[in-house]
Amino acid sequence: MQVILLQRVAKLGQMGEVVNVKDGYARNFLLPQGKALRANEANIKSFETRKVQLETQNLETRKEAEALAEKLDGQTFVVIRSASDAGALYGSVTPRDAADAATAAGFTVDRKQVVLTRPIKDLGLHEVSVVLHPEVTVTIVLNVARSVEEAELQASGKSIKELEAEAEAAADFEISELFDEMGAENDFDPRDAR
Repeated sequence: MQVILLQRVAKLGQMGEVVNVKDGYARNFLLPQGKALRANEANIKSFETRKVQLETQNLETRKEAEALAEKLDGQTFVVIRSASDAGALYGSVTPRDAADAATAAGFTVDRKQVVLTRPIKDLGLHEVSVVLHPEVTVTIVLNVARSVEEAELQASGKSIKELEAEAEAAADFEISELFDEMGAENDFDPRDAR
């Protein structure tokens, strides 16, 4: 099906271009979302008369998106989730969770704007893209942790696995110290018992 794009669509084309797309993509996404019109004589004439208005509207929304992008780019948001001792989440962090965290911090972000390149299923710092406008994309960081204290430690640069290794090493050291103290007090040699 041939359609006229009413706005820039990633990996498809710029505003005003007539492109061929699969029927289902046009019927289920482009047309209902108002991103395109069927390419027929009447719609082409209609687009030509509205082109200046659409370009002006596009510029305004782009400027608003760029203003928000300056504030949002590089921000870190904390998402608290329950996880195993190994750091694997019970579930995953979704685009809705990322949007809710950004909204709670005072930014206006919709879940449809959040793009996850891969599922977030473990604790740590994860970079996530936010598409504010077809031409404006920013990156935010999600700090996924079990508690606020753990999130602060992760933000300082320590991973959960490093913290667990340090705790385990400290416990091993305490145990060895305890046995050394017991050994010094008790110089028992099993051969003396005979």
